[in-house]
Amino acid sequence: MTVEVCTVSGFDEVGRNMVAVKVDDEVVICDMGLHLENYIKVTDDDEEDVVRLNRDVLIKAKAVPDDELLKEWKGKVRAIVPSHAHLDHLGAIPYLAGHYDAPIIGTPYTMQVLKHLLDDSGTRLKNKLKVIDLNGRVAVSKKLQVELINTTHSTPHTATVAVHTPHGAVVYANDFKLDDTPTLGKPPNYARLQQLGKEGVLAAFVDCTNAHVDAKTPSEKVAKEMLDDVLMAQSHSGRGIIVTTFSSHIARLKSIIEIGHKIGRRVVVLGRSMSKYISAAEELKLVNFSEKAEIVRFSAKVGEKLRRIDRDGKEKYLIICTGHQGEPKSVLSRIASGLLHFNLGPQDAVVFSCRVIPTPTNRRNRERLELHLKKSNVRMFKDVHQSGHASGQDLKRLLELLKPRHIFPSHGERRSKEALKHIALGLGYSEKQVHMAHDGQRIVLA
Repeated sequence: MTVEVCTVSGFDEVGRNMVAVKVDDEVVICDMGLHLENYIKVTDDDEEDVVRLNRDVLIKAKAVPDDELLKEWKGKVRAIVPSHAHLDHLGAIPYLAGHYDAPIIGTPYTMQVLKHLLDDSGTRLKNKLKVIDLNGRVAVSKKLQVELINTTHSTPHTATVAVHTPHGAVVYANDFKLDDTPTLGKPPNYARLQQLGKEGVLAAFVDCTNAHVDAKTPSEKVAKEMLDDVLMAQSHSGRGIIVTTFSSHIARLKSIIEIGHKIGRRVVVLGRSMSKYISAAEELKLVNFSEKAEIVRFSAKVGEKLRRIDRDGKEKYLIICTGHQGEPKSVLSRIASGLLHFNLGPQDAVVFSCRVIPTPTNRRNRERLELHLKKSNVRMFKDVHQSGHASGQDLKRLLELLKPRHIFPSHGERRSKEALKHIALGLGYSEKQVHMAHDGQRIVLA
């Protein structure tokens, strides 16, 4: 019996995440993600719209994984398992999954977001969509099982995926943080991770985004406290307040809405992508934002709402909108450039509850947006945020819990991958046990 992995994509750059685990003649695929910057270039669009495109065009543009690497494994795939609802892990499913005769298995929120993506793109997949609760486990064949272990990240129902093989588990922890005080959902299932380590973990794919940071990533509770501090200070200014953050960060949106009510402002959420992720969460009853905020999805209605806020008095409102990375078609960018009528003026507060994702396009977009905002003489508050990715001390703890025989640093640039390798070597692993993999490699583990 042979266990082999293929690091299809996401190992030479951050994005386009996809890994295949093969046991004899059966395969489980973990993630099918977009490379967001390349996707935006090829679609000439941004996250406000999902455009249906030809698979081959997207592969050529390096916007989706090149799954031609799995051509000879195609008929052996037994399951496709997205780990969570972020587009760099989930977004390529509408374009690639239909080529495999296999169910798509995920947690409730992940699958609800996928359904919205499929609806938006007009895609009808032949694949069955199978929802598994957090900490649930399902057999995908006589010898392979998939387990979705609760962990914390910056979107609900993120799972650490364990593919159980006769040689031990292959664990896919490719986006997570260890948050003991999350503001939405439960802390990571440490007991199960430790038990997995005792049962035997053959290999672990580990998110190394922040491996070079020798610290513990602060809790989402800290991000809420930071927001509370900034927004309370602005609440009595008699001026407008706009907050922007990741559309899929439901916990962060929950905090902003709660603080908005605390400071006595009416909360309005503007933007299609925010509406989409909120709808998925509300359909599962994870939140009920519609009772506490007015949610405006369509562009025509957004402009109308902003004019009404101007008339009523912007000091009565807290606006949450898209545009945290400076996306040109986002609500905040259109306000700042004057494409949407809103009287943005001196001493109005614009709060960025995020960090800039370090790509050339994002940097240019944010610089352009901030330049427009400075012309309006607004007060900008940047980096009111805590990361959704584990730092060095968290990664050390995960490895101590799982005790994998093989480690694959993933979801990070070269310095981050090297940092995770350094952590592993410090725990007694050998150079041969830490695989600095590249896209498209196949490695036999057992």
